[in-house]
Amino acid sequence: MSTLIAHLRSTVGAAHVLTHDDPTTDLSAWEQDWRKRAHGRAMAVVRPGNTAEVAAVVKACAAAGASIVPQGGNTGLVVGGVPDNSGTQVLLSLTRLNRVRAIDGANLTMTVDAGCVLQNLQTAAAQAGFLFPLSLAAEGSCTIGGNLATNAGGTQVLRYGNTRDLCLGLEVVTAQGEVWDGLSGLRKDNTGYDLRDLFVGSEGTLGIITAATLKLYPQPAAKLTAWAAVPSMQAAVELLGLAQQRLAAGLTGFEVMGQFALGLVDKHFPQLRVPLWQDTPYCVLLENSDFESEAHARGLFESLLETAFEQGTVTDAVVAENLTQAKGLWHIRESIPLAQAEEGLNIKHDISVPVSSIPAFCEATDAELQRAIPGMRLVNFGHLGDGNLHYNVQAPEGVDGKAFLRDEEERINTLVFDAVARFGGSISAEHGVGSLKATKLPHYKNPVALSLMRAIKTALDPQGLMNPGRVI
Repeated sequence: MSTLIAHLRSTVGAAHVLTHDDPTTDLSAWEQDWRKRAHGRAMAVVRPGNTAEVAAVVKACAAAGASIVPQGGNTGLVVGGVPDNSGTQVLLSLTRLNRVRAIDGANLTMTVDAGCVLQNLQTAAAQAGFLFPLSLAAEGSCTIGGNLATNAGGTQVLRYGNTRDLCLGLEVVTAQGEVWDGLSGLRKDNTGYDLRDLFVGSEGTLGIITAATLKLYPQPAAKLTAWAAVPSMQAAVELLGLAQQRLAAGLTGFEVMGQFALGLVDKHFPQLRVPLWQDTPYCVLLENSDFESEAHARGLFESLLETAFEQGTVTDAVVAENLTQAKGLWHIRESIPLAQAEEGLNIKHDISVPVSSIPAFCEATDAELQRAIPGMRLVNFGHLGDGNLHYNVQAPEGVDGKAFLRDEEERINTLVFDAVARFGGSISAEHGVGSLKATKLPHYKNPVALSLMRAIKTALDPQGLMNPGRVI
């Protein structure tokens, strides 16, 4: 493999090919996943600076028979972007591909490199007078290529859709090192198969996304946030229906948070001052984006909450008076995963269930988990508006988290995933499959669908070198 390393250094520059041969080089930032669940060993970490270099790296790896693991910001939660322990895989980091190539105001699009950090794209769009609505907790470090590769969701899927829905075109390096330029900003193009949607969500198993053309939206005239206490999950679903009826497309966020999840934030980040959580099983965070005025937005919100109080779906509520207060409320919601990490290792589930079935799913699965593991603590929160829950299980008080994962993860995953299947849901809503759920997919995915997926994988990556062991 020394010949391949030499070739890669001549392609991207010696400074951008990192190996373990140099004792002063620490590769752990690339070789360990964000949750510290897996730590691999790469043959090399290669950091190309443009699409042509990515293509050259892929061609060299294909010729040498070396598999490639693409990586963006390394914020994934399903162990899909780190190498295995063989020391034979090339870790391809795309973070140097970080240009905003163009913003087309008339077409409401922006074309960007795959290594652009999501928050930087939001800022670039805002500076041009537009909104790029993809928003998630890792936006300060995740990259748009990773968002596309996993079809990331976030807090505004209810109004704007997943990352797939925000993408009009892609530039992709194939497994053979060819470049497909599909960056057209067209909203209508019926000239054959939709290759864009094939690569979005494929987690680097079919090709490497190097750039994308994304949708932009006008900035709303006003954005208001409310925090409401609700007496049950059923009440939260009823509040969602009422909000959709009253706010229509203005409802851009609807998050549900369980009492224990908020209690962890209050415990580990008391400076955030979590409102209303102590006397209610759930709280809901609503966002109303209005294109008329703040007065109009506030009037709609007040009318919505007044009706909700009358119907008993809300027991208490606060409406943010300014942007600072609104950011504070959202910061509480985004701090739940960090608070859970502070509490200890946990078993995460990123599931989706039809919204109408969520109350029954929670009631049945909560009870089944408690029967199986008395004292287990449920960290339930997520994007109720689109049926996506982060239905996480924390060890009972005083139980070692590492031992809990080792002894109980398989049993708990099976229990939760079986329940998801019974209620017509999915075991992965927005985090992807990676290697963490790859072995589970055959149990919960339609066999015909799996057969088609394998056929596509074989056709596009016949050598099996693109992120092997992920998805299928």
